[in-house]
Amino acid sequence: MDQNKVTEFLGRAVSDLGATDAAGSVVIGHRLGLYRALAKGPATPEEFAERTGCHPRYLTEWLRGQAAGGYVGYDAATGRFSLSEEQAYCLADPAGPNIPAAYLIALGMLRAEPRITEAFRTGAGFGWHEHVEDVFVGCDAFYRPAYVAALVSSWLPALDGIEEKLKAGTVVADVGCGLGSSSILLAQSYPRTSVVGSDYHAESIELARRHAAEAGVADRVDFEVAGAHTFTGTGYDLVTMFDCLHDMGDPLGAARRVREALAPEGAWLLVEPYAADAVEDNFTPVGRLYYSGSTFLCVPNALSQPGGYALGAQAGEARIRELSREAGFTRFRRAAETPFNLVYEIRP
Repeated sequence: MDQNKVTEFLGRAVSDLGATDAAGSVVIGHRLGLYRALAKGPATPEEFAERTGCHPRYLTEWLRGQAAGGYVGYDAATGRFSLSEEQAYCLADPAGPNIPAAYLIALGMLRAEPRITEAFRTGAGFGWHEHVEDVFVGCDAFYRPAYVAALVSSWLPALDGIEEKLKAGTVVADVGCGLGSSSILLAQSYPRTSVVGSDYHAESIELARRHAAEAGVADRVDFEVAGAHTFTGTGYDLVTMFDCLHDMGDPLGAARRVREALAPEGAWLLVEPYAADAVEDNFTPVGRLYYSGSTFLCVPNALSQPGGYALGAQAGEARIRELSREAGFTRFRRAAETPFNLVYEIRP
């Protein structure tokens, strides 16, 4: 045994364990608005207690732990903690990367650990709807900024002729819409276009309708409780799926339904997690993140549904391309990509 390699591995494990334990503190900071409060300016724990209304002893430990992890700054001369502009953007700005929302998903999904452990033994599924609300709310809050940043500025313009149709006015089907952020964004960006969002999860659809009303687009965004095989309507110029195909028990059946629903010159905009086709090429920090989420969320949900598929969050382009071919599509291309997503344009 190489003792240096043991020490190296232990160092990695300590770092991972520290990050895991810190997840609860990040979520506390999110729920209590501590990051937003600290973004207003440097503060000692006592000053921060006055600013937030929280207990100074708890805040002292929280602030020190956040500084140890590099999530906040510390000035030893003044005893004050602070957020840099970059830290505030990532931790306190809902329009930024919204890192706390990712931790909210993580803590939420880990609450299902006993059920997932048992599922390893039995092969049973664990449906998306069986998770706690933090998973749904966290996913919506975490993914929304990425859609705001890229959907209208780069993804849709990359599709041949689709943006022109959206500007002129058409109807879009947003399948697996969750809490409706993507549907609302489409309606806000293209005032002449209407959107039909669908999701099998009734609680998400209820929240989506509320969000559409708050955004002032309820007259052009309709939501229905329906699975990817049963969403209504035909003749769509555009069908969208954002980060959800790999969660489905029968993605081939869903793809076939999209094929039926599209107009002859329509397009399927499919956004999936970034993944290479070779397994070993996914052994990266992003790949590790996705495999963990897939173990607790994507594969269990797929196995809870009829169909026999469990693509997982790292399916890769080749598998998605083959699935689209089996569904009857004849044109497939990677239209865009980010460090976290692959964007496909799929046509009849």
